[in-house]
Amino acid sequence: MKSGKSSISQAQSYKAIGEFWDIHDLGDFWEQTVPVEFDVDLRSEVTYYPLDSSLSERIRRIAAHRGVAPDTLVNLWVQENLLKEEAA
Repeated sequence: MKSGKSSISQAQSYKAIGEFWDIHDLGDFWEQTVPVEFDVDLRSEVTYYPLDSSLSERIRRIAAHRGVAPDTLVNLWVQENLLKEEAA
């Protein structure tokens, strides 16, 4: 966290800030807030592709058998096949 910034919670870590707001209500501190402006980039870092439900179930079974998440398994498979395709 940047030093010199005021903080309602006076917390020293992001975890402590979260814990503070878990038990406090912003309404109780509203007079201490100041307006701010910032830009938000809403572009997703993940792209979704439709997948047939029967393929999805097969992927889930294989992923569970291998002890990995289905999205991890699919990403590995796609990466392997892209490398093969690009090498050809």
